[in-house]
Amino acid sequence: MTKPTFHIVSDGSCDLPLPETEKLGVDTVRFLVSFDGEHYKKEGLEVPLEDFYQKMVDEPGTYPMTAAPSPDDFCQYFEKYAAAGEDVLCICISTKLSSSLQSARIAAQMTEEAYPNARIILLDSLCATLMQSALVLEACRLRDAGLSVEEAARILTDLRKTARIFFTVGSFDYIQHGGRVGKMTGLAGALLNVKPLITLQDGEIHSSGIRRGRRRSLEGILELLCRYLKEENCTPKDCIIIIGYGHDREEGFRLRDMTQERFRSLYGESPLLAVHQIGATIGVHAGPTSIGYGVVRHSSAV
Repeated sequence: MTKPTFHIVSDGSCDLPLPETEKLGVDTVRFLVSFDGEHYKKEGLEVPLEDFYQKMVDEPGTYPMTAAPSPDDFCQYFEKYAAAGEDVLCICISTKLSSSLQSARIAAQMTEEAYPNARIILLDSLCATLMQSALVLEACRLRDAGLSVEEAARILTDLRKTARIFFTVGSFDYIQHGGRVGKMTGLAGALLNVKPLITLQDGEIHSSGIRRGRRRSLEGILELLCRYLKEENCTPKDCIIIIGYGHDREEGFRLRDMTQERFRSLYGESPLLAVHQIGATIGVHAGPTSIGYGVVRHSSAV
């Protein structure tokens, strides 16, 4: 196996399944999650995602919390590669959403004090969850093509402007609890069965409309994705597109089938789209019924 030109570290917001990160050679620094505000465990490892979402479904009105990784959590990877004289690209959730990058920055400084020749580049993804998954996958593509860590970081920095999440939720409750919508909006949504269409871009959440009923809200986010492809003047093959779901795995695959059918009607063919479970880092804010897409353009450099 060819030695990688650099190593990729990401915080747990990237939401790539453990078997995939192991296959890709991506190290994941986990967030912590708590249901009582006192006892925190590593999401996806000490708290399996299935258990996390099942508890939210079984106990409505329960609002779990997350905590960012500590500098020591990042240091274990940074120091291992620095000691071997190998470069690191660390991709973190948007600083507008978490302090994870700050922990990574402290860890990089600690590592560079111990290993003055260490080369660690930190990248604010300006995104989270499915978007971050797509950015990490593109980083792997650049690494495997033989690009240096500096070249890859420069390309990914430019690609961030193409990254989006288009998603919807079954209830306003979790977004409202996090202060994203007002109480009256949440009440109206519950009474009228209105579902929000939401875009995450440049690290910030934007309203992209509403639909009445779940089926129409899924059609709405698919329309947002198709509009994005048209505005970017590209096809699905030009992008990494990932479908994410919270509690309902079957619904995630139904959305995949709906999406691929639409792509075939528009483009004559469709790539097989990956379907991943959304991690606890974003699940605590979006709730168990969140579902949507993460997308980023492929680099033309490789």
